[in-house]
Amino acid sequence: MNSRREYRNNRSARFDGIEEGGIRASSSYSSHEIDEHDNDKAMDGLQDRVNMLKRLTGDIHEEVEGHNRMLDHMGSDMDSSRGILSGTMDKFKMVFETKSSQRTFSLVAAFLAIFLIVYYLTR
Repeated sequence: MNSRREYRNNRSARFDGIEEGGIRASSSYSSHEIDEHDNDKAMDGLQDRVNMLKRLTGDIHEEVEGHNRMLDHMGSDMDSSRGILSGTMDKFKMVFETKSSQRTFSLVAAFLAIFLIVYYLTR
């Protein structure tokens, strides 16, 4: 009979934590174990946030690298355009320095005027 009483006492001790549909913390857990469990949950949450930030910063890094490559390419294109324009300006200087510069200038001005008139008429 004594074993039956012990069984009932053990059984009732197990279900002491149940109150009106809720479960309260069992007295068998120490506050240290509960704190450790809460700390583990918080660490898991922080680890998830850190992983998300790592992915985000990785995406930002890739975006910045892409923009840097594009800017470098654009800079080299601008340099080549500057070279072409300086060559063209040298040719214009050479043309206007000759004796027939007035004729050439009037010819260029006429072509430019005709081009602008045709452009505005077709627009």
